[in-house]
Amino acid sequence: MAEIIHLITSGQADAAQFLDDYRSRIAEVDTELRAVIELHPAPRASHQGPLRGAPILIKDNIETCDGMLTTAGSLALLDAPTPAREAFIVTRLRESGAIIFGKTNLSEWANIRSHDSTSGWSARGGLTRNPHNPAHTASGSSSGSAAAVASNLCAAAIGTETNGSIVSPASACGIVGLKPTLGKVSRSGIIPITHWQDTAGPMTRSVRDAAILMDAISAHDPDDSLSSPPPADAIENHTSLLSLEALRGVRLGIVRDLCGSHPGVLAEFGRALETLKKAGAEIVDDVEIPNHRAAGSLAWKAMLTEFRADLNAYLRKRGGKVCSLAELIAFNNANRSKEMPHFAQDIFEEAERRSTPEIIAEAVQARTMSRLLAGPDGIDAALSAHRLDALICPTNDPAGVIDLKKGDANTRVACGPAAVAGYPHLTLPMGRADGLPIGLSFMSAAWSEARLLAYGHAFEALHQDLNSKQRS
Repeated sequence: MAEIIHLITSGQADAAQFLDDYRSRIAEVDTELRAVIELHPAPRASHQGPLRGAPILIKDNIETCDGMLTTAGSLALLDAPTPAREAFIVTRLRESGAIIFGKTNLSEWANIRSHDSTSGWSARGGLTRNPHNPAHTASGSSSGSAAAVASNLCAAAIGTETNGSIVSPASACGIVGLKPTLGKVSRSGIIPITHWQDTAGPMTRSVRDAAILMDAISAHDPDDSLSSPPPADAIENHTSLLSLEALRGVRLGIVRDLCGSHPGVLAEFGRALETLKKAGAEIVDDVEIPNHRAAGSLAWKAMLTEFRADLNAYLRKRGGKVCSLAELIAFNNANRSKEMPHFAQDIFEEAERRSTPEIIAEAVQARTMSRLLAGPDGIDAALSAHRLDALICPTNDPAGVIDLKKGDANTRVACGPAAVAGYPHLTLPMGRADGLPIGLSFMSAAWSEARLLAYGHAFEALHQDLNSKQRS
């Protein structure tokens, strides 16, 4: 993306040509991949900003008012009214000069409908497949955004995450993904799961591209209840620390408990550790994040209650035929052959039952405790105990084979601690195992995005260089 923007701003290329090239590429390969759910017939850039002319795709749970639909992949919202205004981050992208030329497929309702769901499938968009092996999952729920970037269907994409929905598909598809600090990027105009964990974030082909996108979409939004201005010591320019020397003297802690046991993944992780050491990083092994399992269990208990409340508020505001979770459940039952040919809606039904005052009070208490355990008593405690700058581990095991009858394979993804804490999590390509991409994760304290991006950028450059020399 950075190269495209440079060519356009320097007059060496025309934005319209890049747009045409991406449209041709989509027509060529997306019949099988199903990454793109809708294209705008005549998109235009309205400003000459830092993203000038960059063709961007956004996930189909992010509202626009340009004629494209916003459905979360569900047939229930096909006839819903056009939102009163676009999502805050869409406005930020347009003001930065980006061309939003389409929307990406996703796991329907951001993968909160059923325990037996298949990531990347939606009734509206069909099944998104992994570009590296179409028999394997692209993971989710930002499946289409990840697959589109990985297969070069756009300059970059925007995904959303509640717990793993950016970092998991990014790592499974071999791209860069960043889940920001909760409140750093606005959620206004994004179909919710829970306001305590939801966030949008960049999905790109390089760490620099992710940093550039973060500069564009990061801003305080008064309409987002958890949006907040950055603290005084936060670094707001996400490209300012990018340097090949950024890892020198940095202390990184290996969270072995999140590394899994896949031999191919661990072998690639070992090579990544050698790269980090060559870049000057100090590696501290066997670091534990206290309380992360208890925090995750409490957060799930809270999430089901929060989902019902947040989705009901969104649907009432949006208007149309479906204005509550109960009505959505009824719609799916009435359209079972189209909406539920592969899996049901057991999570929806469980969430709908969580409406009594006692359950709501328990959820509030569970959420308060989960954030304390995951953040101050979890990630922060681990960083402090070992004087660390960041925590590292492999992001994922290789993506599993798609099985629409059984749903997703139980593949390890190291997403929970940062998701529950509301802290940033960066993943970038580390290598391959079983012929499929696997990512390297960097996690740290709230508002540390600029530092994580700097570490990732330095690793990316050196790791690519070392791998190139080994191949030659």
